[in-house]
Amino acid sequence: MTDFFDRETDGKYDRAYKETTPDILKAFGEFNNAVFASEGREIPLKYRELIACAVGLTTQCAYCIDAHSNAAVKAGATETELAETAWTASALRAGGAYAHGRLGFKLTGVHEH
Repeated sequence: MTDFFDRETDGKYDRAYKETTPDILKAFGEFNNAVFASEGREIPLKYRELIACAVGLTTQCAYCIDAHSNAAVKAGATETELAETAWTASALRAGGAYAHGRLGFKLTGVHEH
């Protein structure tokens, strides 16, 4: 996916959203703004941005990684916090593979009783 990522020009492809579903785009923008409001939330913005960065890393969304890692730094995140966020996301991905790997045994019947 990162081969297609272009921070400078990708915004022009929002045209279809703007022209065909402007009501949904507006509602999504308002929702996103509420989630990432700088104040008025229990979880500080820096931590919400780090959470979003971790989700972007686990879903491997270059756009989310770009936007939320930069927003996290702007909200005060350090390089170490970004590194720990990446390690946390890595642990979840690895843990998910481990846990779901058990399904291979369960679904094939290849396991000891």
